[in-house]
Amino acid sequence: MHVFWKRGYEAASVAELTTAMGITAPSLYTAFGDKEQLFLAAIERYANGPGAGFPAALEEEPTAYAAIRRMLLEAAEELTRPEHPKGCMISMATTNCSEASAHIQAALIKRRDAGKTGMRCRIECGMQKGELPEGTDAGALADFYATVYRGMAMQAADGASSTALAAVAETALRAWPGEKHLAAKPVARKRAAKASA
Repeated sequence: MHVFWKRGYEAASVAELTTAMGITAPSLYTAFGDKEQLFLAAIERYANGPGAGFPAALEEEPTAYAAIRRMLLEAAEELTRPEHPKGCMISMATTNCSEASAHIQAALIKRRDAGKTGMRCRIECGMQKGELPEGTDAGALADFYATVYRGMAMQAADGASSTALAAVAETALRAWPGEKHLAAKPVARKRAAKASA
């Protein structure tokens, strides 16, 4: 997972992958079939590991604002953790792929679209509960925060700190329509303290 995350799908060689896993090339092909299937398995592992906070935030928080806020502030921490490559694997692993890998890019686009759909649905749920002003464009708002998230992922890959990314997140949250939710808990700091304990 880390090799694909750091090097990207096409740049990661079979030799690098087998070295990281401590297996031979024939064992890789026996277990996964080919490099593509190994990559998709690595993406699944990422989604259920470092990337799992995104859907959890949307499901667990009591309001749409709290869900988006937690998603972004936790991302500021997760995208910069020293124990794995910086940034988001789903956002970054196919950015420089050739036409031959278009189907792999399409698979990750589908995952990113699912993330945006999740945000839009959470925002729409908040609208139904009266959390946002009538007439709020849930799709546009989800697109906005998905764009902020991807920008944060790219900044993290370039070396931005969690503090800098949290400041970006807080700035983006000021664009939330309607009432501001100033009483929201400081998710990122709390999570960071837990991680260092």
